[in-house]
Amino acid sequence: MRRNCALTPSQLLKFYIALVCLSLTVATGFLLVGVKVILIFTTIELTAVTVGFLVYCRHALDFEEIEISGTRLLVRKFIAYKESVTEFNTHWVRLSHPEGQQKVFFIEQTDQRVEVGQFLRREQFQGLIAELRPYLG
Repeated sequence: MRRNCALTPSQLLKFYIALVCLSLTVATGFLLVGVKVILIFTTIELTAVTVGFLVYCRHALDFEEIEISGTRLLVRKFIAYKESVTEFNTHWVRLSHPEGQQKVFFIEQTDQRVEVGQFLRREQFQGLIAELRPYLG
């Protein structure tokens, strides 16, 4: 399950470079005419765009993965460049259905609990849970 992103980080970098070049070209034109205040606005604009793109890039590669091998169920999550792997035994694991407007469901086993499904639409939960059920004991 991956985050739905319109641009990959490499595409975003190319777009960012083009945007910076365009902005600096416009600012240079105004600066040559004598409008020195354009430097302040260009700096504010490029700072805001840079911060926004950095936040976007930080989460563009996020994903969740569920792997079942024999009696092992692995939940691998990669969120904001941090990877976590949780291992469960398929005989003892429980799935909790999303309640109300909850955007995730939980995979639980005694002292471990992992939330899964933050990248799924609400109607996809039941399909995923139904797909996992036959493998659980």
